[in-house]
Amino acid sequence: MYAERRSTFPGAVVWTSTAAEGQTAVLPDGCMDLIWRSGEVVVAGPDSRPYLAAAREGDQYVGLRCAPGILPDLLGTPAEELANLRVPLADVSSDTATAEFLSRIVDAADPDRALEDFARSRRFHGPPRDGRIAAIVRLLEQQASVREVADYVGIGERQLHRLCRRQFGYGPKMLARILRLQSAMRFANSSIPAAQAAGMAGYSDQAHLIREANELTGRTFGQLVTV
Repeated sequence: MYAERRSTFPGAVVWTSTAAEGQTAVLPDGCMDLIWRSGEVVVAGPDSRPYLAAAREGDQYVGLRCAPGILPDLLGTPAEELANLRVPLADVSSDTATAEFLSRIVDAADPDRALEDFARSRRFHGPPRDGRIAAIVRLLEQQASVREVADYVGIGERQLHRLCRRQFGYGPKMLARILRLQSAMRFANSSIPAAQAAGMAGYSDQAHLIREANELTGRTFGQLVTV
């Protein structure tokens, strides 16, 4: 069973899950998560391919899913160092505040609130938000070219690539592909036919969407929108 709600921390969603036995494929979405299970917290890095998560029947998970580019600044760790990984938070951030948070959340009655409080504290004490990050995501979602994005945020294409790797875990072209597929899935899950969803998301045609779905997830687009 899975449920989610909008987080009180801007740019994030809180989700809860009761696992079934076996493996679940977590698809690339450009996001990074803080995930609580049995008192422990791990960082889910940005995925460029499906991540196979093994679970036991009844395992309880609580997660804070942060929009692309947010979590690296909160943790002080480049996203590319966490790409396609699940790493204990204690191994990513070893400062006193993180250690105190991890000691509190072990017995927390509401781990979701504890995760949100931790994120807010990191935002308050961390560096100022880089306004370019949200702009990059917005422009790539609108199918802007890499050159157009670089020009808009006032840097060269190489600098943009380095910035994207630091904040998102991969370059702007890969992020654009992932965001576009997520957009097509949202349209299709709203009962929009696949061919129309492909055009609305920015694909040249339905065949292009099918190829991208297979390359990024190893599944057909039909499988993605019927799970």
